[in-house]
Amino acid sequence: MNSFVKNLKKTFFSREFISFVIIGVINTFNGVVFAYIYSNLLNENLAFIFGYISGLIISYILNSKITFKEELKLITFVRFAVSNIPNFIIQNIVVIVVFNIMGWHKLIAFGLAAAIGMPVTFILIKLFAFDKK
Repeated sequence: MNSFVKNLKKTFFSREFISFVIIGVINTFNGVVFAYIYSNLLNENLAFIFGYISGLIISYILNSKITFKEELKLITFVRFAVSNIPNFIIQNIVVIVVFNIMGWHKLIAFGLAAAIGMPVTFILIKLFAFDKK
């Protein structure tokens, strides 16, 4: 149990995680802004998907260069995108529940969706996309 707590501390109190969180804030802003812009052309659920994809591309570039200090590579981007699938599913469910069912404003739905799942996404990205073997 003690080593589990140490590993948690090492993972979530690291320069990488703090950098990931800061980039996550930037990405949240980007995703929400893009989703809002796209929502003027598409329904809110499709707008969220396209906003997510736009933010994902920016997030990959920033995380590659700043957080994990790696070169941009197609295979790493594919792994990064796959690592974000669970986060995307969770976020999409949040948008459906908060916007479609609860009727809250779309900006609140987009923002809440983006804020949920960050620790899980970090672990998946770190292990699957940027794992230095």
